[in-house]
Amino acid sequence: MRTATDTTPAVAQDRNPFGLRFAGPLLFGSTLNPINSSMIATGLVGIGLDFHKGPGTTASLISVLYLCSAVMQPTMGKLAMVFGARRVLVAGLAILLVAGVVGAAAPAFGFLLLSRALIGVGTSAAYPTAMALVRKRADEAGTGVPSRMLGNFSIASQVTTVIGLPLGGLLAGTFGWRAIFFVNVPLAAFTLVLTFVGVARDRPTAGRRASLFTTVDVPGVALFAGTAVSLLVFLSHLRSPSWWLLAVSVALGAALVGWERRAPQPLVDVRMLSRNGQLMRTYLRQAIASLGIYTSLYGTSQWMEQSAHYTASQVGLIMLPLSAASIVVARVVSSRGRIRLPLVLTGVTMLLTGLVMLVITHTSPVLLLIGMSLLFGLANGFSGFANQAALYTQAPASDVAVASGLYRTFAYFGAIFSSSLIGIAFGSAATDAGFHVVALVTVGIGLAVLLMTVLDHAIPAQASK
Repeated sequence: MRTATDTTPAVAQDRNPFGLRFAGPLLFGSTLNPINSSMIATGLVGIGLDFHKGPGTTASLISVLYLCSAVMQPTMGKLAMVFGARRVLVAGLAILLVAGVVGAAAPAFGFLLLSRALIGVGTSAAYPTAMALVRKRADEAGTGVPSRMLGNFSIASQVTTVIGLPLGGLLAGTFGWRAIFFVNVPLAAFTLVLTFVGVARDRPTAGRRASLFTTVDVPGVALFAGTAVSLLVFLSHLRSPSWWLLAVSVALGAALVGWERRAPQPLVDVRMLSRNGQLMRTYLRQAIASLGIYTSLYGTSQWMEQSAHYTASQVGLIMLPLSAASIVVARVVSSRGRIRLPLVLTGVTMLLTGLVMLVITHTSPVLLLIGMSLLFGLANGFSGFANQAALYTQAPASDVAVASGLYRTFAYFGAIFSSSLIGIAFGSAATDAGFHVVALVTVGIGLAVLLMTVLDHAIPAQASK
């Protein structure tokens, strides 16, 4: 009888190589990062009161997770290539478990920062290792691109991003803000059990550790971390930019490229990326699409509360069609395995979203706002699966873990850049005029995504089966 402890499971004979036993821990693990990204929002006020910190200081709990995740996603992918995807996934979940304990018992604000950093590190192991395990199993089973499985990843991320806010509110309101940290303990433990039961052990890695410094590419990791962090911090404060950070990022980026070209086992295979223009364009499309989605979503939410005077719960209800449309579209698109058409529709729906936003004011009827929310959801659903499927087809099988991590990093660039754009558009207050600036940005981003797709003839029409 074959068990999850076998090192070479005969998945080719399985009727469904991506059954719940195997897919469950990968999908559940991949939700832990987005759910932690949104849960914390409901606990910031309580944390500030308990530790006597202002909004600017407590907001660092959000940014530290983004920064650590942006750096660690590709790094965890690299570690998965060296030590095995299952081992790295288990290690990440163990880190998350420790992070939950540290945050729940934090005696000072610094411990919360440490906890959030560890949460970013631990949860970053899930997505790149999941993609590596899926790619390995698909190759063994000869299934081609597992479109439905990739669609499930997209849906899981969208569902948990939405669930995060109400879950955080329920936990903080019932048990206090420490529960937002402690909940990671049972979540990590549950995912660990699922992983031990459903994911086969990695092959032995004896003999690889003699030159660990070179194998892991420690200098490459350090240079990538410095480049990403300095650029992300620069992008997050564009209202009063620190140009020296941009200069540091450019210098470190140049050093990273120079080092990785000579490194025997680079973290980022720049030679492969220089030859693989279609993969680089997918990264850029993902960053721009994320920028458009987050700018529109968070800008709209802020405007509805401050200018249109809706309550937080009313805003949540108005934005509910976004989640529903995203999930339905992602499921339909993934079941058909299409890539090019959904990317075209991403640009079209984002462009239409911006145009609708241009005619909206604080006196507009709620039905118009719901229609705008629905267009948001269509754009999000189309882009979520299609860019992910494009990455899967374009990245070499041996590099899929790191490539998937970089995919998430580019999404973080878009998310963090969006906060600066919103700040520039609104200034001190979220007025109709500022909202229309956000609308124009959304139109421009939609047009950019549309042109990038139409003009890129290398994008496949459909994922190969």
